[in-house]
Amino acid sequence: MTSHYDIPPCPALRNDPDFFSLLTGSYARIVGCPLVEDGQGPDWLYNDAPFVVLAHNTEPDPRFIYANRTAQNCFEYSWDEFIALPSRLSAEQPDRAERQRLLDAVTRDGFVENGRGVRIAKSGRRFWIEDVTVWQLIDEAGRRLGQAAKISSWRDV
Repeated sequence: MTSHYDIPPCPALRNDPDFFSLLTGSYARIVGCPLVEDGQGPDWLYNDAPFVVLAHNTEPDPRFIYANRTAQNCFEYSWDEFIALPSRLSAEQPDRAERQRLLDAVTRDGFVENGRGVRIAKSGRRFWIEDVTVWQLIDEAGRRLGQAAKISSWRDV
């Protein structure tokens, strides 16, 4: 089923309350704890969260639809660059099979915690992501709309 999240995202998605509810609601339902504390809304998650949050859609070659400012700084892409980027390009070719196994496990199990892997920034800088949680973006009607990741720790290779 198609959702409005499958269309190219606009800048408003950065602080869209419905998308924020999808991110935080699916995280709470699937992972079993809150993504953000009470009172922290879409603007906080986008501008001030000290952790990376990324999301991609359900296209055959999934494309990022959300990247908070911490993600943009970490991966060195602007918002406009991020939302045009196929998510597989966040990892170098040799690391993509491992990344895909992680995403397949998320599809099968709903979420994966304590993931880690090597990723690549726009500049070519390689870095480890650690303490990663990846979860299915599933709305309250049970529709799968994509996957999202919270990256709590990263360091250069």
